[in-house]
Amino acid sequence: MTPSDDGRDQLTQLGKPVAAPQSPEEAILERVPAPYPDKHYLIRFTAPEFTSLCPITSQPDFAHIVIDYVPDKWIVESKSLKLYLTSFRNHGAFHEACSIQIATTLVERLAPRWLRIGAYWYPRGGIPIDVFWQTGEPPVGVWVPAQDVPTYRGRG
Repeated sequence: MTPSDDGRDQLTQLGKPVAAPQSPEEAILERVPAPYPDKHYLIRFTAPEFTSLCPITSQPDFAHIVIDYVPDKWIVESKSLKLYLTSFRNHGAFHEACSIQIATTLVERLAPRWLRIGAYWYPRGGIPIDVFWQTGEPPVGVWVPAQDVPTYRGRG
């Protein structure tokens, strides 16, 4: 692929100074063509320091988020994903809402063959909340490694 057909010319954030978006609605998730649209392979993003706000108390909530997906025609540009996830820092929503919003936004933007999210939230009120969602069964033959985030015991 050359720069003219690999999607680089459409990117507005990579390689440029960009202010962090103040909300997920402001964030721009960018995509580029998948380099191997004819192959089934898994891409994993891990965000061990994800932060959002409790919608009631405005106290910070923290999670270790793992996103796995099998691309079709598009892959997410990683800087835009980092900025998107950062935009939740000022966003008040329950754990379940944040987790599913991230996953469904990626599905809407990328139309992957398969996607799953594991959101491992640190305790609030003494109880950790873990949220899992996926689009269905992964494609046959794709190696999907375990997420290997331990049950809460002072996760690190």
